[in-house]
Amino acid sequence: MMKSGIDQQALIDLFANASAQQTAQLREAVFKTTLGALQGRELSLKNIRTVLGTVAQAAGTGAAQNPLGNVDAEALLDNAVAGMDDALIKAVEANRVALQQFVDKGVDLRETQLKKALADMDKFEDALIGTLKKSAAAVGDPMAGPWAAVLEKLNLSGTQTGLKASGAAEQLTAQMEQMQSAMRATRAASLKAAQTLADSYTALVSGVLIGMSDAMRQVAAPAKKSTKK
Repeated sequence: MMKSGIDQQALIDLFANASAQQTAQLREAVFKTTLGALQGRELSLKNIRTVLGTVAQAAGTGAAQNPLGNVDAEALLDNAVAGMDDALIKAVEANRVALQQFVDKGVDLRETQLKKALADMDKFEDALIGTLKKSAAAVGDPMAGPWAAVLEKLNLSGTQTGLKASGAAEQLTAQMEQMQSAMRATRAASLKAAQTLADSYTALVSGVLIGMSDAMRQVAAPAKKSTKK
C-alpha cells in the first residue's frame, strides 16, 4: 500500500512485529523512509506535512497492532518520532546549504522568496508537532495514551529539528548582516577615496600642468644654445 511514495504496509508490519530490543532499528527505518519520501518531492511545508502524516499514521497503526502493550507502544512511537526528527534535520541542513549559497553571493535574505524559505525552515518543528497532534487525535482509545505521552515530552523538550533550524536561521542572518556591513564599509571607503580625489582634482591638474611646463622649458633650453652657435 503506497501513499505519498511510502510503503505504509511495510511500516505497519515493522511496528506491529517489533520487539522491545528493536527500537533502534525502528528509528533508522523511519528515518530512511521519511528522508526518501522528502527527497522525492519539493521541500514545501505542505509536502513535509503530508509525508510526516503518512509515516505517523503507519507507525501508530502498527504500534496499535503490536502485542507488547501500551507502555511499549509509547517506546515504539518515541522511536518513530525520533526517526522523523532525524529526517527533518537533514531537510533543515539542505535548506541551510541552499540559502548559504545565496548569502555567499551577497543576496539579501529579506528578498521575498528567500525570506519565505528562511521562515518555512523555522516552521519545520511546528509541522512535525502539528502533524503528530492530528495523528493522535485521529486514533482510537488504545493509542490515545501513548500518543499523549509522546506529545507531552515533545512539548517539554522540543525537537532537534527546532534547535537545528533556529541555529541555522540565526547563523545565516548574522552572516548576511556581516557581509552587508562589509559591503557598505567598502562602498563608503570607495566613495571617500573618490571624493578625496575629486577634491584634489584642481591641484592635480595644476601639478600636471606645471610638470608639462617644466618639461617644455627643459626641451627649449638646448634649442636656444644651438641657435647662438
